[in-house]
Amino acid sequence: MTRVAAIDCGTNSIRLLVAEADENGRLTDVTRLMRIVRLGQGVDATGAFAPEAIERTRVALSEYADIIRETGATAVRMVATSAARDVTNREEFFAMTREVLGAVIVGAEAEVITGDEEARLSFAGAVGELDPADGPFVVVDLGGGSTEVVLGDDTGVHAACSTDVGCVRVTERCLHDDPPTSEQVSAANEFALERLTEAFEKVPVEQAHTWVGVAGTMTTLLAVAQDLEEYDADRVHLSRLSLEQLHDVAHRLVTMTHDERAELGPMHPGRVDVIGGGALITVVLAEELSRRAGIGELVVSEHDILDGIAMSVSKGRA
Repeated sequence: MTRVAAIDCGTNSIRLLVAEADENGRLTDVTRLMRIVRLGQGVDATGAFAPEAIERTRVALSEYADIIRETGATAVRMVATSAARDVTNREEFFAMTREVLGAVIVGAEAEVITGDEEARLSFAGAVGELDPADGPFVVVDLGGGSTEVVLGDDTGVHAACSTDVGCVRVTERCLHDDPPTSEQVSAANEFALERLTEAFEKVPVEQAHTWVGVAGTMTTLLAVAQDLEEYDADRVHLSRLSLEQLHDVAHRLVTMTHDERAELGPMHPGRVDVIGGGALITVVLAEELSRRAGIGELVVSEHDILDGIAMSVSKGRA
């Protein structure tokens, strides 16, 4: 058995997975953590990382480095996604990651991956426990700054596209009031549909039989729809939501105030202000996948790009 570490640094959160990998690449969790750092704060408007956002990320990454050292992981891969692709001061961020991670494993640092590789890693992590007979699958990784749409089956990925729409981006661009006005909601829907249509033109989702959603927006929507008193990953993982349930939970979240959303048991504090934007994007996805592929429900997976990164480490990528 090999112990490996994977770090996914996105627009909204930074996550760590330390896992045991067997000779076939199958993973057993040692620890799995998430911190909201909002690295992409203001990036859509300024084109640069805010100093305070880099500092929040440094604090979280330092915590993760300590855990990697304590758990004895022998290899680590840190992937930076949408936010790090967009900024002018990215070297300041990467210098920080070299300093923090390099103190644990020599030469370790963050890497920017393309939207295509991000999509492929998400797919690998998401479908590992699903019945191949339910494929082809369309996996959607809805992040803070981008959304990846991937089509594939048990033979691998057939098509993938990353498009610049995510819960942070749509919130900062369109949803300015608390709760947002109907005009702001319409603008968010139009923005999401425009960007997602670009992805659907490249990914033939009409071939898919099953829709799998990953990442924090999707898992939070499922937990809120189930009225969980607190977040429970075991109850969320591989649960399903109908289109009607998606519409209902999105309407609830978008019409609530910030304080009302904050009082929901499974709501992470760092998602309170962006979950409405994520919910709107998810509804647009649901409507388009229903129209294009006849898919009537969403399967939510706790396993995603983080698991895909760990798999790549276990196969010698890092």
